[in-house]
Amino acid sequence: MTGSLRAEGCAAGARTGADRQSPPAESPRLLKVPACSPAPPGPVPEVHLCSAPVKGPGVQFVAGCTAQRQYARCEQRCEKSSSKCSVSLDGMPLEILVKIFSYLDAVSLLCTGCVSRRFYHLSNDKISGLGWAIILKEESGKEYFMEHVDLSVNDTSVTVVWYGKNWPCLATLSTLDLCGVTPVFMHRYKTPTKNGPRWYSLITKYNLSCLTESTLIGCDRLIRIFCLNPGLLVGLWKKEEELAFVMASLHFHHLVERSTLGSASIPYELPPHSPFLDDSPEHGLHGYQLHVDMHGGGVFYLCGTFRDLFTKKGYIENGYMKLIVINFKNNREHLPLVGKVGLSWRTNIFDGYVKSCSIMDVTLLEECGKPFWCFSSPVCMRSATIPSYGSDFLGQTYYVDYKDAEGKVHMELVWIEKTEEYFIVSLVLYLSVAKINQWFGTEY
Repeated sequence: MTGSLRAEGCAAGARTGADRQSPPAESPRLLKVPACSPAPPGPVPEVHLCSAPVKGPGVQFVAGCTAQRQYARCEQRCEKSSSKCSVSLDGMPLEILVKIFSYLDAVSLLCTGCVSRRFYHLSNDKISGLGWAIILKEESGKEYFMEHVDLSVNDTSVTVVWYGKNWPCLATLSTLDLCGVTPVFMHRYKTPTKNGPRWYSLITKYNLSCLTESTLIGCDRLIRIFCLNPGLLVGLWKKEEELAFVMASLHFHHLVERSTLGSASIPYELPPHSPFLDDSPEHGLHGYQLHVDMHGGGVFYLCGTFRDLFTKKGYIENGYMKLIVINFKNNREHLPLVGKVGLSWRTNIFDGYVKSCSIMDVTLLEECGKPFWCFSSPVCMRSATIPSYGSDFLGQTYYVDYKDAEGKVHMELVWIEKTEEYFIVSLVLYLSVAKINQWFGTEY
């Protein structure tokens, strides 16, 4: 069985910044920038090479010359393939892009920076200032403000981290507010002053009383980590039961609006959605595309795109419509997670690695290419006592589950002892029927 899986599966590979050299993926929400060359035809699913996350203390950490050197190789590849593809914005010479960006205002540059890594670097050569902060609140009303210490820009998300020596006592805290932070006064040609006035846009409010065994997803010898939806990871020291670090996973979809257009107490609300009328509701969903990443600490374990997904109207159960991405019965669809799956963490004193945990980024596009369901969240693999599909595989079975108001993800994996790797043997999305009806104006 292992041999057949190896022959048919596609490996993403555990890659770091030194050996992952493919062009950056685009944000599904903003500009659609064509690649330098068309994607080769082939069966689905596809598993891509992924670009390494961009790390640094803030959005202003990339200098212009650094960006030019970083993308010199990409420019050379684009030039080689220019005869085979039409002219695209991403394929333009660096000097022309810099000139175009010079005409954009601050808000436009912030939006452009979420399109791709290349645009992120170029836009931040022109302006800086967007960041994220957490506000820890006591029952008495006292507040503790912390700016982010580190961040990593991934293909479809950004991972933001806070740590330090002066955390308040956890027992006195009640809530945590995650906010986007931007300078009130931003000039196209000047870097914002560090101590200038800031605008706070509330993204999500979290209840710290939820740090219980039900939200515990992993531990190592020093810390225990808890997951609070949406997308927040809280690390506590084992001995003191005090805060060690906080990590937020933020999907790019509407991230700029949520980080800049809300207020300190009220999150930004999306404009009302106008339903896309479905001209053939009796046929269910068709033409969907899924992009899913699994990564932790700069290493990608899976980076795959699945096209032409569909489901029938009859696949509705308990308020969800079932969308099969990887079929258990089809060995050709099974995929490996390459590398030792785990989530790296660090503070100003210690660092560590929590096994079987990772960050999952999901972007589901509907038939018109518009984002239908997007999230970025910590997940963990748990051992399955009774596999859903029996004991057809020679190996321990694990599962990964995620759930929010718009849907559920269920992934099943098998550990192959001989090759020491996990294989995804089943991946199913359960889409909320209420969300589908609201999106398409149907009555499923």
